[in-house]
Amino acid sequence: MELIKGHKLRDIFLDNHHWWQFFLTYTSLIREDIIINIIKLITCRTTFLGYRNYQCDSCYGLKPVFHTCKSRFCPSCGKKATDNWINKHLELLPKTRYQHITFTFPAQLQPIFWLNRHLTNKLMPIPAKLITRTAYKMGVIPGIFVALHTFGRDLKRNMHFHLSTTLSGLSRDKTKFIPNLRFNRRNLESVKSSWRNSVITLLKNEFLQGNLKIPSQFDSDNDFLTWLEMLANKKWVVHFAKPSDNHHRNVTYLGRYLKRPPIGETRIKNYDGQFVTFAYFDHHDKSEHFMTLPVFDFIKRIIAHIPDKYFRVVRYYNWLSNRTRGTLLPFVYQALGQIVKKIKDLASRELIIKNFGSDPLLCTHCKNSSMTLKNCVYNNSIEKLKQKHQKMVSPGSY
Repeated sequence: MELIKGHKLRDIFLDNHHWWQFFLTYTSLIREDIIINIIKLITCRTTFLGYRNYQCDSCYGLKPVFHTCKSRFCPSCGKKATDNWINKHLELLPKTRYQHITFTFPAQLQPIFWLNRHLTNKLMPIPAKLITRTAYKMGVIPGIFVALHTFGRDLKRNMHFHLSTTLSGLSRDKTKFIPNLRFNRRNLESVKSSWRNSVITLLKNEFLQGNLKIPSQFDSDNDFLTWLEMLANKKWVVHFAKPSDNHHRNVTYLGRYLKRPPIGETRIKNYDGQFVTFAYFDHHDKSEHFMTLPVFDFIKRIIAHIPDKYFRVVRYYNWLSNRTRGTLLPFVYQALGQIVKKIKDLASRELIIKNFGSDPLLCTHCKNSSMTLKNCVYNNSIEKLKQKHQKMVSPGSY
């Protein structure tokens, strides 16, 4: 089956009623936030979400521009959100040296985290606390932001955290700017062991308080606790990248993890109505691989990575936090000699012009004049769309 360019992901969900059949099969297991994001994906730029009418100033020709869904699961809207985040933070983040650190877990722990999604809120601050504590001993309070990443390039469940820390910061009393911070080997080994101990302690406490669901493989409480002790004696991977003062690279490093969907449509290489083939880069052998999955398995993999509503995938700490950046960040800017401009999000039209060099509001009839907004039509709220769920995935809906 030949897919329409730019709509591959949505077409796979809609073709042969795949999503509706998947929904009916696994209704009791599908989170509400997944359903909402799929509805947004399949209604993006359609009459279900409404549209804006534009009219040419010269020939008076009309052009409807359909509203977008603004879901990070949507390839188009996720790309736009990512571009806007990067554009804004290229200006907002201090232009100094950063170090990127990846905190991972042993593969055996992944099922525990996916059974207990509430743990993510308790896990996210741990990397920031460890780096802050290490830097504080050296007399520096760094700026830190952390992003949750839940998948590998093959879309398997792989929860881990990407942290970026400034290699400069404020003095302990927050009155001076200290330009140089460097973690030595002893610091790094301490962070690795503290990361492992903090996570194991969290899991033990949650278990003893009755807040933890555990896989059926454990016959008793002692079995589970013994298993945790075994993992506590293993080596955990915490990867410290080389420090970088390339500001653009520092910002885009985390930007690409924040808003984009689990898979870009350019990676989907083939779809025949039953199987999906996608490409991914394997870090082990540094080469491109291809994976072919039945449609249901493909859907399972990608929807698992849709976050809960209001969950903050990226979080800021110390003087980058929203609570303190208003008072402390200007001091950092002054010390770096950085003048910050206010950056507004780019509209879809501006992004298209920037990325493709063409104006989507240039009249398609006379090709001589821009088009002006005449009126807007808003068709459905998300609650109304949920009531029309089946209709939207049926033939002839668009």
